[in-house]
Amino acid sequence: QVQPVESGGGLVEAGESLRLSCEAGGPSFSLYAMGWFRQPSGKEREFVAGISWNGGNTRYSDSVQGRFTVSRDNDKEMVYLQMNNLKPEDTAVYYCNAATNTDNLAGLRGFARAWGQGTQVTVSS
Repeated sequence: QVQPVESGGGLVEAGESLRLSCEAGGPSFSLYAMGWFRQPSGKEREFVAGISWNGGNTRYSDSVQGRFTVSRDNDKEMVYLQMNNLKPEDTAVYYCNAATNTDNLAGLRGFARAWGQGTQVTVSS
């Protein structure tokens, strides 16, 4: 099964920004909704943001609403997560994955890709 490749993580201070990228690839990329997820150390993976197949619909978790922006480039088969005003509680390994719609992404079900290695985001206070 195709594994996405996430990149762009790093160590930043609170209030700073990062932009994550995901090479999602695989068959029928442009037909899938794409999402970002994160897993803090010792905790379960959680939904962060999702975008529909054509970019026309986005949804965010309450904790990142207004600070994070998800986007996609279907020609390049890439998904991005712009993260502004980062907080220490945003510290986690970030992953991307695909599903048939954003409801499935938010419900953490029906994933169309295997999980990749993720990219570490660490926010210091």
